[in-house]
Amino acid sequence: MKKNKSKHIIYISVMPGEQTEVALAVDNVISEYYIELLHQRKTKGNIYKGVVNNLDTNLQAAFVNYGAEKNGFLQIDELHPEYYRTLFTPTKTKKYPLIQQVLKPGDEILVQIVKEATPKKGAFLTSYPSLAGRYFILTPGQEQKSISRKIEEEEKRKHLLELLEDIDPGKYFGIILRTSSAHTTKLALLRDLQFLKRLWKTIIDDVQSSVAPALVYQEPTLARRAIRDFLTEDVTQIIVDDKETFELVKEYVTLLFPRKAKMVEFYNNPQVPLFTHAGLQQQIEQIHSREVELPSGGRLVFDQTEALMAIDINSGKITGKNNFEAMALKINLEAAEMIAKQLRLKDIGGQIVIDFIEMKDQKHWAEVERTIKQAMKVDKARYEIGKISNFGLMQIIRQRMGLSALSTLSELCPYCSGTGVRANMEWQATTALKEISQLIQKSREETYTYYTTEKVALYLLNKKRFQLLALEEEHNKSVQIELVHHNAK
Repeated sequence: MKKNKSKHIIYISVMPGEQTEVALAVDNVISEYYIELLHQRKTKGNIYKGVVNNLDTNLQAAFVNYGAEKNGFLQIDELHPEYYRTLFTPTKTKKYPLIQQVLKPGDEILVQIVKEATPKKGAFLTSYPSLAGRYFILTPGQEQKSISRKIEEEEKRKHLLELLEDIDPGKYFGIILRTSSAHTTKLALLRDLQFLKRLWKTIIDDVQSSVAPALVYQEPTLARRAIRDFLTEDVTQIIVDDKETFELVKEYVTLLFPRKAKMVEFYNNPQVPLFTHAGLQQQIEQIHSREVELPSGGRLVFDQTEALMAIDINSGKITGKNNFEAMALKINLEAAEMIAKQLRLKDIGGQIVIDFIEMKDQKHWAEVERTIKQAMKVDKARYEIGKISNFGLMQIIRQRMGLSALSTLSELCPYCSGTGVRANMEWQATTALKEISQLIQKSREETYTYYTTEKVALYLLNKKRFQLLALEEEHNKSVQIELVHHNAK
């Protein structure tokens, strides 16, 4: 009996002037999800004509003004030799020259952002630019030909290496074959290469006519990147709910796959949002949620700290000694698969620590390790997976791909400062009484007014009335409680 082919659909939902959301669903299950707010559009991949502002000899780095609020950070190992003021020959003991010997403040330099700026740090830069196409990554200034490490099958690698032998990127150009090239033709590869080389020429022309600091290349919009990266032979539909974006996507698809232009559809029902119509809204809400439910009743709890992301696996409905081990294994296996998926969807990067439910059988631990390693194979980010410790803890180091949905759509709670807890009502009321006791002495008015939130005010008036009366009597003044509105719940 013939197995039904999986249904791959790309959904693009746009709120004009505000945001773009993209979801790739396989059999109505989201496998990729990205969101881009217009005012927070990513800068990673952008290329700028910058000016060296100053050098830090201790860090062996340059701070480059590329037009942003904060200067970018360029380390000596990311400085292309073409910018060296003096000749330098690398040795085994000294790979790079001292930055102060080869670069000076005021030097103009072409830089690309490799890591987004944060509220505390400027962007990380490189002077080794790269341009991503459909099948290739073009690396001007690096004469190399290689294949993405994500392509692991030996036969595919061998086939692509043979294709690469017959492709000449030209002098001063390097190329890296992307994973999407695994099933393509030599003609399609050559077209993509020519497109990237024309794009690079346009960038160079802009560099020559621009005054630093200046943006000379901007990464495509999220909608276009989604088509570039996710449109494979498996995709049967692309559904867009914005007319202007629909036209742009259709034009781009026609350019890449002329025969697939008809798969781009316009969704025109403003009464029912696209993701609700597609039955994906609940999955998207889970991406933004701190907790994610598992099929067997357990749940994952994600807690971000300053240093790492902690993921706790809650056992949920596990009861009884007899079935505990079997249920623990089942939930841990479900968690392993779901964690790999959520790391991609939430785009969680850095250090991740997972606290699995304790199990006694070492074979079960090995099965959980195999499951998470297998589930992580589809991740486009670089990562390292550690072994599960005797305490049931696993460490993962993962590269963050860009602005995550979590960082884009969330902020620290002003009341708990991100800790997830705050002082209880008794402590807040006691603190308020202490403040009233100190400030009422300084007040020259007969009536002292204390401003606080509604909940604290009610607690003071209902639970601390006698203490308030005692303060009034002691200082021969009246105390009035007024509300200050914070829109808090």
